Amino acid sequence: MTQERKEQLLKAFPHLTKLTALEEYLWINPFKGKETVAKTETLSMEAIVEAEARLARFAPYLSQAFPETKPMNGLVESPLLEIDSFRVQLEDYYKVTVNGRLFLKGDHLLPISGSIKARGGIYEVLTIAEKVLIEERMLSKEESYVKLLEPVYRDVLSRYTIIVGSTGNLGLSIGVMGAKLGFNVIVHMSSDAKAWKKALLRQKGAHVVEHDQDYSLAVEEGRKQAEANVNSFFIDDEHSTTLFLGYAVAALRLKKQLDDKGMTIHNDRPLIVYLPCGVGGGPGGIAYGLHQVFGENVTCYFAEPTHSPCMLVGMMTGLHENIHVNEIGIDNQTIADGLAVGRPSGFVGKVMEPILGGIYTISDETMYKLLAMLIDREEMALEPSAVTALFGPVQIANSAKNAVHLAWGTGGSMVPANQMKVDYEIGKALLL
Repeated sequence: MTQERKEQLLKAFPHLTKLTALEEYLWINPFKGKETVAKTETLSMEAIVEAEARLARFAPYLSQAFPETKPMNGLVESPLLEIDSFRVQLEDYYKVTVNGRLFLKGDHLLPISGSIKARGGIYEVLTIAEKVLIEERMLSKEESYVKLLEPVYRDVLSRYTIIVGSTGNLGLSIGVMGAKLGFNVIVHMSSDAKAWKKALLRQKGAHVVEHDQDYSLAVEEGRKQAEANVNSFFIDDEHSTTLFLGYAVAALRLKKQLDDKGMTIHNDRPLIVYLPCGVGGGPGGIAYGLHQVFGENVTCYFAEPTHSPCMLVGMMTGLHENIHVNEIGIDNQTIADGLAVGRPSGFVGKVMEPILGGIYTISDETMYKLLAMLIDREEMALEPSAVTALFGPVQIANSAKNAVHLAWGTGGSMVPANQMKVDYEIGKALLL
């Protein structure tokens, strides 16, 4: 970053000064509704349905390979949880009124890797495995995928390498799934990745490459390594439509969960969704899927740390991937490791322009408070990056009456107890 570049950006985009102050901020997307979301061969409702069908083909295998998926018949899915006691405390502490009911989408409880990244990450690994085995004439879509448990399939897949750059959760999902299938998995991890995530990946059989710089560097190094190996696949959270569609499948399942609870979404009962955002792939895929399923009856907001508002900077300026938060003097240092990203996905930002309601920022201090409040009131433990979603009803204070508010709980169940205890105690102290 140069001082000249910073001055140029702040002069061209005066609103960026609201972010450089590192205060919590709400940006309402002025581009929403100004154009129709493009339908392409790779991005459409039909493509989401096809992704759901692929996951169904793998379900018999997953139920055997990962017994924790048996209750859902091999589907990697999370519960929809009403958090009314937390809502009461949220309203009391921040002096706001939540117009409607507040739910948590419990992706922290997703089987296999315990985070939202299990959706896209596992889906892309399965897509790669299916492609390889069909090309090797060892698999057809008409037969049971349970056969993938046999050693011969692991032997074939072991000739291929999957590479990814990650701050933690995406790497975990890909590492656990890829290693189980037999792939050689290499995860390039940024400086802010938690030590326990690196240790767990190694325990599961993945090779971890540590970097002393941020997410963007880890991704770039992973991409270079993949380009040098013809038998490798690089999974790119910034640009992968396969990951994107894996995340989007959540929308189909959420609709059924809401319907089962008698919460059918329509004009008089809109859905407002709050999604933690790092580089953008996970929340973008879900927001796209929700827009396909619920149309104008859903509004999505992204949540980013005050110190890492990359998607907000990209969308606010229209520069998307061509700007890094460091360029305007923001340090990209936050306790929310999964959201510690300085440069957003341009692919996601451009897809979000006509459909995203807005983006809000949240401080590390507020994350700690919300983490402690949720444990106290609901006995649910989310990691700091995930609780950013819980701040949505505070920021979106003038929402429609009778709305269904949904905070997306992106991770937390795999955080070591001692680390969660430390975060909880910090949050409790701040609440006093």
